[in-house]
Amino acid sequence: MTEPLELWPFLLYFAAVVGLVAAMLGISYVLGMRHTARAADEPFESGILSVGSARIRFSAKFYLVAMFFVIFDLEAVYVFAWAIAFKDVGWPGYIEVLIFIGVLVAALGYLWRSGALDWATRPPRKMRLPGKKTA
Repeated sequence: MTEPLELWPFLLYFAAVVGLVAAMLGISYVLGMRHTARAADEPFESGILSVGSARIRFSAKFYLVAMFFVIFDLEAVYVFAWAIAFKDVGWPGYIEVLIFIGVLVAALGYLWRSGALDWATRPPRKMRLPGKKTA
């Protein structure tokens, strides 16, 4: 069981955050501008009035490339953490990160060869097996 003396920094921080949020909302309400024009309720994007529906279907390729980006970008975080701890992990850590990057390069090569990164409408290329001839 934690003692009340150990919780006072957390409670003070919580009160400060709630107070800051309340102050920002209150000040923006008091100082904020009030719009009564008819055009104030219309959607506005870079000075161009919107035309048509905002519900546009995106290709599944967009989501695939986005997922690949997130996956490979997240791996960069692990390599960065390894670089910071380089002196602590030594040569075994260096070999492990080389294997890690090798797996990433192999995955990227597979995605590239299978056509997962192609935006064109043509069907993805089939991977040829070594020693097998195609007619």
